[in-house]
Amino acid sequence: MTKIKLCGLTRECDIEWANELTLDYIGFVFYPKSKRFVSFDNAKILREKLNYDIMPVGVFVNEKIENIQYLVKNNIIGMVQLHGSEDNEYIQLLKSKVKCPLIQAFRIDSVDDIRKAEKSYADYIMLDSGGGTGKSFDHRLIKDIKREFFLAGGLDSENVEEAIKKCSPYAVDASSSLETNGVKDRAKMAEFVKAVRYRKGGSK
Repeated sequence: MTKIKLCGLTRECDIEWANELTLDYIGFVFYPKSKRFVSFDNAKILREKLNYDIMPVGVFVNEKIENIQYLVKNNIIGMVQLHGSEDNEYIQLLKSKVKCPLIQAFRIDSVDDIRKAEKSYADYIMLDSGGGTGKSFDHRLIKDIKREFFLAGGLDSENVEEAIKKCSPYAVDASSSLETNGVKDRAKMAEFVKAVRYRKGGSK
């Protein structure tokens, strides 16, 4: 069954809802320019309230490796998601410092972007429209991809079923589409999860 990651959780109630919905992954955004930014200290508090069968993912943009090391070492995150200009050299160095899975996100505008993503040294790749715009990219660009990927960018409860059908992702990721007035909305989160798990042809 397609895995579910909901990103940009910032409040204790967000974590409570994530636990209720038995998500597979949640994302903490450690990029200070993001409106969904959480501090290390706040992330630690939220992590302590998260069910341990849900994987906390740290989202970074060109972050210092020692900061990522700190978060992994202290069990605040168990997975790393890279959203900046990190290259394979950076990923190799990071892998030598932390022992956890890595996701590298790519903005997809052409088939060439897909081919570039396939060459990433990260454990997983994320195919995204980029920038947290809430808009999707042309899913027809995903052809003959040879590795597992997270699908992101403009996914919501109305379109995620069709996106899964077309693209067969390992996991789907949503954030801004699940918000009302800039914060997570439990009803929207629940509708998204329902659309993924109880879709036609799904396993539930």
